[in-house]
Amino acid sequence: MVERSYVKGTWQRERSFSPAVSTRGGRIVWVAGHGAARDSDGNSLAGDFAAQTHQSFRNMEASMKAAGATLADLTTMTVFITDARYGSEFVKIRAEYFEADKWPASALITCAGMAVPEMLVEIQGIAVVDD
Repeated sequence: MVERSYVKGTWQRERSFSPAVSTRGGRIVWVAGHGAARDSDGNSLAGDFAAQTHQSFRNMEASMKAAGATLADLTTMTVFITDARYGSEFVKIRAEYFEADKWPASALITCAGMAVPEMLVEIQGIAVVDD
């Protein structure tokens, strides 16, 4: 059984992440960066940050399910965005995917671009699941 301990921050709570998460037991799942220039039906999401973020979480969730994990198992995530002005919007969307006060630790990084030019966001993470 995985035991999780979430460090409660002050300002971090408003940004829907934990300053630190510790675990005991379990198996580690390393989750590659997931982005979404297109939706599940192949339609372009170019220029739509919110749609790309939701699709990125759905894509990540599907990969994690295949590895025997869920988004709730994430202990940390690194998020790359192409424009710092998307930061607050990302935080609001992320809060929809995690139980309050059980957020993964996180870094939000602005970068010049992604491997696919239309991508505006990419999320990678580390999860710990029961053996």
